Amino acid sequence: MLNAVRTTFLLAALTGVFVAIGYVVGGLNGMLIALGFALVMNALSYWNSDRLVLRLQNAEPVGRDRAPDLHALVEELAAAAGIPTPKLYLIGADQPNAFATGRDPQNAAVAVSTGLLSHLERDEIAGVIAHELSHIRSRDTLIMTLTATLAGAISVLAQFGLFFGARNSNSPIGPVGAILLIVLAPIAAIIVQMAISRTREYEADRDAAEITGDPLALAAALEKLSRLAKHFENPFARRFPGMAHLYIVNPLAGRGADSLFSTHPDIRNRIAALREIASQMTATRHVRRPARLTRVGEPMRSGAWRVPDIGIETSLNRQARPWG
Repeated sequence: MLNAVRTTFLLAALTGVFVAIGYVVGGLNGMLIALGFALVMNALSYWNSDRLVLRLQNAEPVGRDRAPDLHALVEELAAAAGIPTPKLYLIGADQPNAFATGRDPQNAAVAVSTGLLSHLERDEIAGVIAHELSHIRSRDTLIMTLTATLAGAISVLAQFGLFFGARNSNSPIGPVGAILLIVLAPIAAIIVQMAISRTREYEADRDAAEITGDPLALAAALEKLSRLAKHFENPFARRFPGMAHLYIVNPLAGRGADSLFSTHPDIRNRIAALREIASQMTATRHVRRPARLTRVGEPMRSGAWRVPDIGIETSLNRQARPWG
């Protein structure tokens, strides 16, 4: 229910931004055109935003024959989370990272980068995937994909507003207003992204710890992801920064503080929260993996996992990898 209310609020806010831009550009007629465009965009985003996000982030489907161990792990974790197994995608990026998308658990996908498979151990990867599955289970992914798609559209309309409004004497607020629009529109897009409460990341971390029974593995994964994100670029996230909030850690790297406009909580705070969860589980003698996840905690065998070769070329494809 809460997610439904949040989604409705998000769509209403975005529609309001579209209408405002239309009014600035073309007065009442422009506002009506923008309203119609917003309604169509909202409908298309609801049904197609997940596919668009996957395409823009260069995520390619990876079959069981190419990555049987990874598929088995995702199936195992999905069963523990009590949701259908999502589709699995691979991002050809050296930066270790991951995200989930989809309007509901029956139409969901998890995308992991080649860098994630190269730098993390199996139990750490399990923690990351469990985090994404928790987003799917709580339907956060619907809001995340809608935000990513429509926030980008706001920026495009703002650019159009600057070009058209600055040259159109009939614009209700004139050239100065159009210039203000292009300055304020990116801020509006950031606010829209913040419609996804950062507390959802903490909740997803907590749910992942329950799914795997191993909060410290996810804590170790977050530490690695945060550190390595500063040394490897994600060119797809950089090309479309409005989608950065989809990832488990900020793919644009560098800023870790819980600042006003940050879409990700401070990694140090998330790690501290996971360690506190581990302490509580220890105190109540609940630090154990569910029986169905016994394989997740097994030590990594040399060469047991490989980055699937699906035609994605990255520097990791040309280097020796920790997994053989």
